Amino acid sequence: EFYPYYLSEHEHKTTKLFHFVGTSFSIMFLAFFIVELNPIYILFALLSGYGFAWVGHFFIEKNKPATFKYPFYSFIGDYKMYFEILQGKHKIF
Repeated sequence: EFYPYYLSEHEHKTTKLFHFVGTSFSIMFLAFFIVELNPIYILFALLSGYGFAWVGHFFIEKNKPATFKYPFYSFIGDYKMYFEILQGKHKIF
């Protein structure tokens, strides 16, 4: 039920691109954390994931991120959209 709402908050392909880039960096930093066990990488993962997404929402989509109202569902929605982008279901270019 939440995912259609989530997608409606990401109508611009540039917003999806920002999410994709931020989530990619976030995954990379989480991998660095697993390898090096340095907690600074968790901070970098959060900053990159949310930072890119929020720039997309505030400056491109011109809406408030769903994270503010639905943090857990928004997190799950972001990863679902990420993998759908990898599958070619959403255009980001």
